[in-house]
Amino acid sequence: MSGLIGADDRPMREGADEAAVFDCLEPPKARALVMAGVECFADLGFDGTTTRDIAERVDLSPAAVYVHFPSKADLLFTISKLGHESALQTLEAAAASEPPGTERIGAMISAFAAWHARNRRLAKVVQYELDAIPPERRPELNRMRRRFETVFESTIEEGIEANLLTAPDVAGAAMAILSLCIDVARWYSPQGPRSPESLGRFYADLLLRMLNAAPATA
Repeated sequence: MSGLIGADDRPMREGADEAAVFDCLEPPKARALVMAGVECFADLGFDGTTTRDIAERVDLSPAAVYVHFPSKADLLFTISKLGHESALQTLEAAAASEPPGTERIGAMISAFAAWHARNRRLAKVVQYELDAIPPERRPELNRMRRRFETVFESTIEEGIEANLLTAPDVAGAAMAILSLCIDVARWYSPQGPRSPESLGRFYADLLLRMLNAAPATA
């Protein structure tokens, strides 16, 4: 990708956007523990992380975790729920910002890919630690995940009806877009050659071509 660096690439401030996702949490110690959980789960995985690992990152005792969260799994659910909500809000805002067709799907792809780059550690936890969520808590997350699919599918269908896009399998095309954007969290580095915004534009151009559309202008 180094040959496709945009002129507007800038280094990002690691963790700034991730922290903003949890601004709604009170008290401050709960927010600190959640951010420490994001770091630990992203670095070590859920199973490889102990409550001591989490607490030590914010200079608290292991018992402090249980003051704010019933269990390590409950802390993970809080991270996952708020992360899903943030990504969904970003996607739906992009969908509402453009008219139907190539501009809308391009804006959605760009925003969704960029979210996974800006929030790479959070996104890694949200997308790759789902199996660690207690079964009774998964339906709420599954409903949100289905919403991601629905938004992309309906937008692709709009483009097809307007003769602006082509896709023999709408659900499959939506899943391919989601998968490629989600995978950004696995490999993206803020020290790399692309900013999240530049990466988002590149993905929009690439995936619009997959849908036989003109490159995104956004």
